[in-house]
Amino acid sequence: MRMIVFATNNENKLKEVKAMLPSDIRLVSLSDLHYNHTLTETADTLEENALQKARFVRQKFGYDCFADDTGLEVDVLDGEPGVYSARYAGEECDSYANVQKLLRNMSGATNRRAHFRTVIALILGDEEHVFEGVIHGQITHSMRGNRGFGYDPVFVPDKRTETLAEMTDTAKNSVSHRAQAVKKLVAFLMAVRRQMHQNARR
Repeated sequence: MRMIVFATNNENKLKEVKAMLPSDIRLVSLSDLHYNHTLTETADTLEENALQKARFVRQKFGYDCFADDTGLEVDVLDGEPGVYSARYAGEECDSYANVQKLLRNMSGATNRRAHFRTVIALILGDEEHVFEGVIHGQITHSMRGNRGFGYDPVFVPDKRTETLAEMTDTAKNSVSHRAQAVKKLVAFLMAVRRQMHQNARR
C-alpha cells in the first residue's frame, strides 16, 4: 500500500479527498504526523502556495506528499478574494466572516459570476506535478445549506440550482473544483502504478 501525505489539517478537505482515492493508497494528514501548525502561504498565486506547502512537508518529513490551494475568484471584484480566500476577512477570521465580507462587498451587484479554482501540487520522489480544477457559477445573495465548508453556502455551480452546501457529498464530488483536481491526481498516480508494475514484470 502506497502512503502519501496530504499536507492539511482540514478534516473537511481530508474527507473529500479520501472518498475519491483508490483503496490501496493510504492517505495521511499532517495531524497523523503530529504536526498541527498552519502551513505558510506567502505566494501570490495558488500554484506557488500549493508548491510551497508540499515542498515544506517533503523537506520536513521526507514522504511523498501533495498540497492544495483553492481560491474563489469573483468577476465583479476583479478576481477577489482569490489567493486570499481563506483569510479574506482577516488572519484570525473564520469561514462565516469571510462569506459575510464577500456578500457585503457584492451588495447591489447584478453580475454574480464567479469561479472556484483548486490547484494540487504533488511531490513524488524528486518530481513535482501540478493539477488544476475549475468550476464556474454564481454567488447567491444569502447563505444556503449546511453541508460543505468555506464559501460553499453562497456558490451555485452552472447548470445547478443548489449551492455546494445544499448538495450531498456525492453530488458535490461530481462537479466540484477540488474533485476535478483530485481526479487528475488520482489518474496520474494510477498511471505511475501501472508503469511500475510493467517495469517489475520486465
